[in-house]
Amino acid sequence: MSSNDNFMVFCGTSSMYLAKEICDYLNCPLGKMNLAHFADGEFAVSYEESIRGKDVFLVQSTFPSSDNLMELLLMIDAAKRASAKSINAVIPYFGWARQDRKDKPRVSIGAKLVSDLLSTAGIDRLVTMDLHADQIQGFFNVPVDHLYATFVFAPYIQSLKLEELVMAAPDVGGSKRASAYAKYFGCPLVLCQKTRTRANVVDDIRIIGDVAGKDVVIVDDIVDTAGTICKAADAMMEAGARSVRAIASHCIMSGEAPVRVDNSHLEEIVFTNSIPYRNPIPCRKLKQLSIANMFAETIRRAAENESITSQYLIKP
Repeated sequence: MSSNDNFMVFCGTSSMYLAKEICDYLNCPLGKMNLAHFADGEFAVSYEESIRGKDVFLVQSTFPSSDNLMELLLMIDAAKRASAKSINAVIPYFGWARQDRKDKPRVSIGAKLVSDLLSTAGIDRLVTMDLHADQIQGFFNVPVDHLYATFVFAPYIQSLKLEELVMAAPDVGGSKRASAYAKYFGCPLVLCQKTRTRANVVDDIRIIGDVAGKDVVIVDDIVDTAGTICKAADAMMEAGARSVRAIASHCIMSGEAPVRVDNSHLEEIVFTNSIPYRNPIPCRKLKQLSIANMFAETIRRAAENESITSQYLIKP
């Protein structure tokens, strides 16, 4: 791609790896920015080049710790005070998205709070991918470009050439996402019904549908402890599946998740690189696909006021 003098790309410390790939695609330099840390744990952001009158794209996923979110907020505030023409937050993984509603009394709605913080800081646009709940887009009063990892997952699934493909949702909440894949590939859909006694702990999983002799692909948006995915894979193999693998947009993989995946019946678990794999425990079944080109092309089109409809290969 040819470089564009009207927009500039900057990034926070947590997404440097992705921003560099995005800039390579756009054939533009990564903007110069300085992050100064202080002894008390505070930090300050400053741009090391002029951004006056520029469309600024700030790449930063807001996965834990909270420093990533605070860093992004300071980047937005600094850009506003430096007279940027527009401030576009590029957040491949939107943290706190699982807190999108009141599911019990006296709890916060974290996703709404984060959207308010970003809006108050001064963003003009949000570019993100596979929000845990689509309705989070409605928390914003600025344009939201909600991309889908299907852009990279669909070609990967096709490359596997699975003869008896079946798409599966690990829970009822993920049925819409898995159904979109099933419709695209023209294959059956299977659901998993799970019961929990507490958060992050799955007691039992029941398979709804026929998986005997099938090559199952489980579709999810976030894998944290990997308990649900692994139990679903084991249940499907017990039900006669020929193979089971999983695809998921965001690779949290906390705690003992790598051990669970490696000890499960999953052949592989494939993520995007919206979050870098940082668990000190290695996972031999894990693979990550880059979303840099998808985000880079969206940035280019947004900066040049072009449609991004073709970016949606499959829209759940």
